[in-house]
Amino acid sequence: MPARSRSDTFRAVRILFLSQRVPYPPNRGDKITTWRLVERMKREHEVVSVAFAHDAKDLEAARALTAMGVACHAFQHDDRSARLKSIPLLATSKPLTLGVYGSKQLQAAVDHLIPSCDMAYAYSSSMGAFLEKHASKPRVMHFGELDSDKWRQYSERTRFPMSWVYRREWKTLFRFEERVARAFTQNVFCTPLEEKIFQERVPGAPSLVLRNGVDLDYYRPADAPPEPGHIAFTGVMNYYPNVDGCVWFAKEILPLVRRSVPAARFTIVGAHPAPEVQALAAIEGVHVTGFVDDTRTWLRKAQVSVAPLRIARGIQNKVLEAMALGLPVVGTTSATQGVEGVTERDYQVRDDAEGFARAVIELLQHPADAVELGRRGRRFVEEHYDWEVVFRPLDTLLAQCHRVPALGRR
Repeated sequence: MPARSRSDTFRAVRILFLSQRVPYPPNRGDKITTWRLVERMKREHEVVSVAFAHDAKDLEAARALTAMGVACHAFQHDDRSARLKSIPLLATSKPLTLGVYGSKQLQAAVDHLIPSCDMAYAYSSSMGAFLEKHASKPRVMHFGELDSDKWRQYSERTRFPMSWVYRREWKTLFRFEERVARAFTQNVFCTPLEEKIFQERVPGAPSLVLRNGVDLDYYRPADAPPEPGHIAFTGVMNYYPNVDGCVWFAKEILPLVRRSVPAARFTIVGAHPAPEVQALAAIEGVHVTGFVDDTRTWLRKAQVSVAPLRIARGIQNKVLEAMALGLPVVGTTSATQGVEGVTERDYQVRDDAEGFARAVIELLQHPADAVELGRRGRRFVEEHYDWEVVFRPLDTLLAQCHRVPALGRR
């Protein structure tokens, strides 16, 4: 990495880092990014983590993180109970999200810790709520994705009454995001597209792009050939966009693929499969694994990786990881737009069932073409998505925010 200029360096500071989940280990989308942020920050600064622990593994991870030198204050969170308790907010103008991720204990911890910190960094808008009253400190709001826009997309794909609930969440959460964005020192987005949407809705608010990356050493192409006809998808399988995408692929796309490639089979790899996903296992050619220790084992068996997401924002780690493994990827515009590659060169993009099926069939029937597309994808992420490359702006971001605390008091 080239040496930073004098203007980009500053003394070591103490950073309070807030996240919806304990930022370790990097075994799911949000944890991959939060761990990389914390790991990069702690190279030169002291980092104190405040986060929710969603299960016993999160509590164990918090202890591991503390042992690594990042004091982690974790607060237990029961998602189902929190959702039920947030229902009364429907009678108010407050977003349900802030009810689900509200916590007097976590707020008290933030209030206690922040006086001894030089700045604060919140990952996801719900965590930014805990910093609203601390305007005297430089504050960074890292939108892991534009949550309000996610709820807008949900509202357009569901029926009443959930469409009404999602529409309400979109509007109320956007008003909150706008308030936070104008008050915080800096706002961070994962893609230029999200920054563009943000700037159109909140003109004049500070913003910059800090892309996600992929671990190129961990995700390396396999030495052994893939299993013919094997198609794979990876992701947390109780997350609605993943559920919707896999149901669409299994019911509408896979049958078209199997007409031309009868041996084709679709493996859905990921923890917490929702009932709709579990039911897909009854379809011929579909296998649902549930939690696995290492998704690479399954991806390296696959001939093609698919990302049939019809709702998506930000950079899809599943796409970057498959490309890093040298797998040819077929995805929708929604799934690939954050990656900023070139369709047909780095991956293939199809948004209709018939076109998606044809692209998969062609790759299955022409393995040499599939291998070449995978090689080009690997080359692309090597050039553009190495973590050391994409996080170079982080050091400058922290320095600039620390030097201009007055921006946080506008």
